[in-house]
Amino acid sequence: MEAVDDGWARTPDDTDAEPDKPATEVSFEQARSIITRNNSPDVGFGQSINPIRGCEHGCAYCFARPTHSYLGLSPGLDFETKLIAKQNAAERLREELRRPGYRVQPIALGINTDAYQPVEKRLGITRALLEILHETRHPVSIVTKGSLVLRDIDLLADMARQNLAQVFVSVTTLDNQLSSKLEPRATAPHTRLKMIHALSEAGVPVGTLVAPVIPAINVAEIERILEAVREAGAAAAGYVLLRLPHELKELWREWLTLHYPDRADHVTSLIRQMRGGKDYVSEFGTRMRGTGPFAELIAQRFRRAHQRLGFDELPPVDTSLFRPPAAIGDQADLFGA
Repeated sequence: MEAVDDGWARTPDDTDAEPDKPATEVSFEQARSIITRNNSPDVGFGQSINPIRGCEHGCAYCFARPTHSYLGLSPGLDFETKLIAKQNAAERLREELRRPGYRVQPIALGINTDAYQPVEKRLGITRALLEILHETRHPVSIVTKGSLVLRDIDLLADMARQNLAQVFVSVTTLDNQLSSKLEPRATAPHTRLKMIHALSEAGVPVGTLVAPVIPAINVAEIERILEAVREAGAAAAGYVLLRLPHELKELWREWLTLHYPDRADHVTSLIRQMRGGKDYVSEFGTRMRGTGPFAELIAQRFRRAHQRLGFDELPPVDTSLFRPPAAIGDQADLFGA
């Protein structure tokens, strides 16, 4: 098994200890289907795969936390420690890609929860899915903050040579202390910059999502983050405003009160100013960026830095090379007969 450094054992100044890691319990389910379709106009994908329910990264801001409530589990600690892995994910993907009516469009791998969270190191579900996408020349887009993505750089680089893969690395802050509070078991910020560099050097189109942007917490870092990721090799960049659906707003208030009691009310006030006086508004078109003067100020800051640093869009992936997978044990298909 290959070791992957998440960066917390050795920070740039060696002042941060490795964060506590509560024990993770993994149960397994047999998924009825694996590809989820999406028709939202404000996200850049039409279909996605989430190999695992829950996420060990423990990000205080994760919009997917409320989904654990549907399972009778808590969106708090249970979301971080009681994971449900889709054991037959690769089998289901092969079946769904073989269907006569399947229409090829890029698959976003790991959207609700990170496909490269630490438990993937021993489960290998994401790797198995990526091997099928590689085999079938199916385009894939990945958003991650997990250094384990570098384990699969062989597949990603080969797919990128055929214009079939792109990766976005999420960077919330460059401050190790803030990151250790906000996303306690995710890869350290300086290691994410190394991830961007390694992917770019391997020829994989790589971008960055500054996500989430949180008023009075990390807004001041927007320009520094963009400068750092651009220097590391990111060719594209975007941002998403903090989203607080359902139970997440209560968890977020607890986090704010614990870590920033002196500014908790101010942060909450600014969020509501950008959400029409509410904690969250889910309407398409505004849920990712917010509305109002402060939201426009963030947009202007991002836009100016984006233009100054020469970011562009990543090239679209190629959907014309797809070939349906062979069924398991189908030797005729395997040998091209």
